[in-house]
Amino acid sequence: MPATPETAPRAVTPAPMGVNLLLGTATDFFDTLGIGSFATTTAVLRLGRLVEDENIPGTLNVGHAIPTILEAALFISAVPVEIVTLITMVLAGGIGAWFGTGIVVHWPRRTIQRGMAIALVVTAGFMVLRMLTSLSLSEGTVGLSGVALMLAIVASLVIGSLTSLGIGNYAPTMAVTYMLGMNQKSVFPIMAASASLILPAAAVRFYRAGRFDRRTAVGLAIGGIPGVLIAVYVVKTLPLEVVRWIVVGVLLYTSATLWMSSRNAASVA
Repeated sequence: MPATPETAPRAVTPAPMGVNLLLGTATDFFDTLGIGSFATTTAVLRLGRLVEDENIPGTLNVGHAIPTILEAALFISAVPVEIVTLITMVLAGGIGAWFGTGIVVHWPRRTIQRGMAIALVVTAGFMVLRMLTSLSLSEGTVGLSGVALMLAIVASLVIGSLTSLGIGNYAPTMAVTYMLGMNQKSVFPIMAASASLILPAAAVRFYRAGRFDRRTAVGLAIGGIPGVLIAVYVVKTLPLEVVRWIVVGVLLYTSATLWMSSRNAASVA
């Protein structure tokens, strides 16, 4: 039976392990500095044709899980944050990731392409919102309570579910918590700790379904560890505004290519 556009894989050229290691180092380095790793990794994997589209979300969650756990441990030990806010938002994100991934692993390739295209636009939107808003390292609270906390928990649930499509939790979590009154610095432990539960929860689902690229995921996992350590102990801070705008442009371009690929497949079908 000939392959249809819905079942035929996109032609890819697997990258050498050295490239995967460097990609893990670079993306988790920028992740630790607050840019995020999902969007940047998606752009490289998609534009470089390194992984089949339907396997990109799973590769992200499996590959970046271990470096993200390291990030969480380092941030929680160094940055003050209110414990109830931290625990409730982290648990909500993990629950959202578990159930969201349980749905996405059964989606066909064209649906995943369109889902990722939308997710990248959403990520770019949150990044722009963050850059156009004056985020303070010190102004605001180190925790939330009452209605603000409930809104943050619901937002974490939704954000966690979206990681199954390759939308990282950093940009939307920072935007939501800042609008609810938290300062930027105290959000970092929440973002990292949420990701440290969200990614493994989603990774288990993707791993069981076989919807990920094993070689690329291994490279991201191993290479990401030194990327985190370099960002925390060596570089610490960088002027990243220009880099963020470049990332926004790349995300929008990648989103357009994903959407066009899904339309081409639909027209042939």
